[in-house]
This record gives sequence, structure tokens and C-alpha cells, in this order.
Amino acid sequence: MREIGGVAVMGMVKVVGLVLHPRRDCGAAIDAIVTWAARRDVTVLGLHDEINRIECDAIAVTQEEMIERAGLLVSLGGDGTMLRTMRLVEGRKTPVLGVNVGRLGFLAEVDLPDLSEALSAIDEHNFTIEPRTAVRTTLPDGKDVSAFNDIALVRVPGDGLAAVGISVEGKNFVNYAADAVIVATPTGSTAYSFSAGGPIVSPNVEGLIVTAAAAHSSFNRPLMLAMQERLELDVLFGSGRLAIEVDGIIEGYAGPDDRLTIEPIPAAAQVVRLGHTSFYERARRKLRVEGSAQVGVPDASDAFVVDSFEQQQYQLIIGGEVAGVLHYRRHGTQVELMHTEIEQPFAGQGFASRLATAALADARNRQTAVVASCPFVIGFLDRHPEYSDLLADPNSHS
Repeated sequence: MREIGGVAVMGMVKVVGLVLHPRRDCGAAIDAIVTWAARRDVTVLGLHDEINRIECDAIAVTQEEMIERAGLLVSLGGDGTMLRTMRLVEGRKTPVLGVNVGRLGFLAEVDLPDLSEALSAIDEHNFTIEPRTAVRTTLPDGKDVSAFNDIALVRVPGDGLAAVGISVEGKNFVNYAADAVIVATPTGSTAYSFSAGGPIVSPNVEGLIVTAAAAHSSFNRPLMLAMQERLELDVLFGSGRLAIEVDGIIEGYAGPDDRLTIEPIPAAAQVVRLGHTSFYERARRKLRVEGSAQVGVPDASDAFVVDSFEQQQYQLIIGGEVAGVLHYRRHGTQVELMHTEIEQPFAGQGFASRLATAALADARNRQTAVVASCPFVIGFLDRHPEYSDLLADPNSHS
């Protein structure tokens, strides 16, 4: 037995658990995982309410059973799905792999085209672990909650400002009057805290960031606290009723004289890193950091295509943003490819063909007949007769 990033490894992965985005089409990612697992005699589990809404070969189990059995959890979605997955295994050593199904996030490690290769690398122990800090508090009603991004006291529309005292090691340091007061982990430094003017902090830093959003007080600077320093938030007299948001979800309310003690939880989750990109590369692309000749210029070699199911679009993603789309509509067992658009900075670089190729490959994988009404796709099919077997009988389209 050996350890990788503090995780004891006794052999190859035997059970993989899936956590799915509630709306995005994760079918292609699930198919890739199930196909990979079949070759390696690996069991694939999924939660009942998520797996039962799609057709796949994953085994539907309860949340408790999946957490207990899975040696690896795979999050299919964006950062919200990744946060939910980390909360499922909080305090356990189960590694979590994030897969982008949609736009680029900070937490996911791989995109769909690289998924099988990533799983093989994990199975062969060619990965590292990045521990993530969480924060925990007890709400005024006695409920315990924890977050991997942030816990925030937010003004309720129609009520007064958030008047919150910040105490460190039992002594008051500053009183904020603001729209919200946010306590963020380094992971959450690029979320609500960043939008309120907080710093970008590496997830490898140990500490907590306190930020006031739209502060009306004379002191409006964010604070960076050490993990061992005791932090308390006091709702002051004159404050309005405040919503308590935990990773963006309202979990309760607080009013004057309520106190929240914030407790950091080091290494509360273990995130898989394969070394393909760094935190700073993801931050630069996602936040559109600019200021030099190179920073902020999208790299076309990073382009990939995702199926945005809810928008009925195949989307070409470059630098974390949508650079082009192919609109489609499904009609029973057929898919109609309707219209292709490429943003001007990326025109003339073959990306429309990239979209058409991805859409047709997806149709082949799904065994779905294609109806082409997009002029570009029609021309593409004329130039690529190898896809002619996918075409539906035009008379059968309605």
C-alpha cells in the first residue's frame, strides 16, 4: 500500500460513483465512463433520482451506499455540481474528479474528450490530490451547515443593511455595514467574495477571507485570517433581517443579537489533479484577467465542444467562453441540425467544421438519424460522404 497526496491506495479503482448536473445532458460523459469501466471490470454507481431519469448502465443506489462503496466520485457538471459532490464526501478520503459538462469552471479538472484518459490515469495512480478547506457554522435554529465556497450574511430586500461585527480571538476588530458579509475559503475566493472585491487566493493557501459587499462603512477592506484564529460574526442592533447563504443556498435567517461562530475544516475534501492546467490558468481564463499582451488571449488549441442540452445547442468552448454554436432540435428518433454560428474572432479557423463533426459523431453514438437544414452542415455532408449513412429519409421528417 502507498499514499498519494495523503490518500491510501491499495489497488486499482473498483467502484466509481457519479454525481450529475440536475439539468445538463450528461449522457455522453456517462457513456464514456461506463465504456471505460466495462473494459476494466469497474462498477459504476449513481444516485436513484439522477440515474433513473436517463438510460444508462450505472447501478442506482442510495446516497449512503454510494458514499460507502465508491473509491472515486466523478462530478459531471459545473462548479455547483462539484461543490455538492464535495459536500457528499466531506471528511472522507474519497477523491473527487470534476468533469466539465458546460462552461469552464474552477473546480473541474477535465473536459469530456479527455475523460477516459483521465480515469485511466487515476486507476494507475498517476494523479495528485489537492485538499480543500470547508467552513462550518451552527445556525440560530441549531442546524449545523458547512460550505466549500462561502457562508454569507446577506440583507433581505426591503429590510435594513447587514450590520455585522467581526470578532477575532474573542475581540471585536471591525463592524461592517454592507449588503452582505462573506466568509470564504480559498476555494470560494473566486466566487461571491471576488465579486465583492475580495482577492484571488490559491486553493493551496490555508486561511479564510472576510469580505463586505457594497460596504457603507468607512472601513471596507477584506480580511485574511489564519485557520487557527477564532472568527465570530455578530449581527448588530439596527441590522435588518439577514439571510444566511451556504454555498449560495439560503439555509436560514439571522437577526440582531445572533452570533455565528465560523469553524474552518482543513482538508475536508480531496480533489483530483492531473496537472493539465493550474489554478492560475483556470482563473485567468474564467475571470478574463487582462493586463499583458498574452493574458486574456484565448488559445484555440484548448477548444472543445459540449452539448448544451437545455439550450439545444452544441457549443464550441474556447478559453471558457462560447465561441460558436450549432443549433439543433430533436424530433423523436431524429435530430435536425439547424444553424451554425461562429463568433467573429474565431471565423475562418475551421471551427464550424469542428462543431459539425462533433454533432454528427454524437448522432452516431446515439444511433440518431440526422436531418440537415443548416446550409453549412449540408455543404459539410457533401464534402464528407462518410457521414451519409446518418441521414434520415427527408420524407420522414415532420
